[in-house]
Amino acid sequence: MTISKNFALLGAAGYVAPKHMIAIKDTGQNLVAALDPSDSVGILDSFSYDVAFFTEFERFDRHAEKLRRLGEQKMLHYISICSPNYLHDAHIRFALRIGANAICEKPLVLNPWNLDALAEMEMETGNRIFNILQLRVHPSIVKLKNTMKDQPIGKTKKHNIDLTYITSRGNWYFHSWKGDANKSGGIVTNIGIHFFDMLMWIFGCVNLQEVHYNDERKTAGFLELENARIRWFLSVDRNDLPENIKSEGKTTYRSITIDGEEIEFSGGFTDLHTMVYQDILDGRGFGIEDARPSINLVYELRNSIPSLSGGERVHPLVHKKDNRSTFLRAV
Repeated sequence: MTISKNFALLGAAGYVAPKHMIAIKDTGQNLVAALDPSDSVGILDSFSYDVAFFTEFERFDRHAEKLRRLGEQKMLHYISICSPNYLHDAHIRFALRIGANAICEKPLVLNPWNLDALAEMEMETGNRIFNILQLRVHPSIVKLKNTMKDQPIGKTKKHNIDLTYITSRGNWYFHSWKGDANKSGGIVTNIGIHFFDMLMWIFGCVNLQEVHYNDERKTAGFLELENARIRWFLSVDRNDLPENIKSEGKTTYRSITIDGEEIEFSGGFTDLHTMVYQDILDGRGFGIEDARPSINLVYELRNSIPSLSGGERVHPLVHKKDNRSTFLRAV
């Protein structure tokens, strides 16, 4: 008989937190404690009326330590981390110090060198750090990876890929931690790391990277991977949405074309976190070394100087007529 594990959730009022709550419940585990500076967490009642809730980290820390001293049945076995990006490193360290494993949203950390220190803590404590890389378990993405892997030896070619992701955000976004690049890592980290991780997982490591445009609302560039050339465009500006998407009242547009063929993966997102949690509980999961390539890449991208000298490597939306003057001012 499998014994349920005790979980605590950091960042319980955040956008992604309910996915973690569902994953904890659907895998048969116990959510016993939660922390958030905001007390707008009534959603917790949908999962349990007995979750110990804290708005101050110090009191949560004391509670976690008390549970640890009560022994195996009461202690926290996992800390799920949905806090702002710049706090991930500290919250992962906290989890390991109290004898728990950490399950953290992307990005695991903002700076690549922090991964080495976390790896040392894993060795010292014997506990694990897991990253939520949910696109790696998406059925359509897994199928695509298998298709590319099954290409005949000697027939591997460089695929031409266009990645476009536009997700509308209002003024609140730029006044929150997400709009502060020092706290979120900027758009390339906050919304791009999911896709960069997935593309490197399928098409190999980075040989060349360029940034053609970057500001608080949008960023674009080019990647050459072992087996792919990728023009990418990321935006939180609803004005970048295709007209047909806006006319349908939609606020998000995602598209990946490979050699001119659209890859359909708009559905199938509902239970990906649960699948990742189950993998972790089954002794697998994605660890520090899985997360490292994408963290290295987005760090380099956000510290690159934009240049529009990429020619055909520049994403078509960068040259969109009504945006052209805006883009050129940033170069």
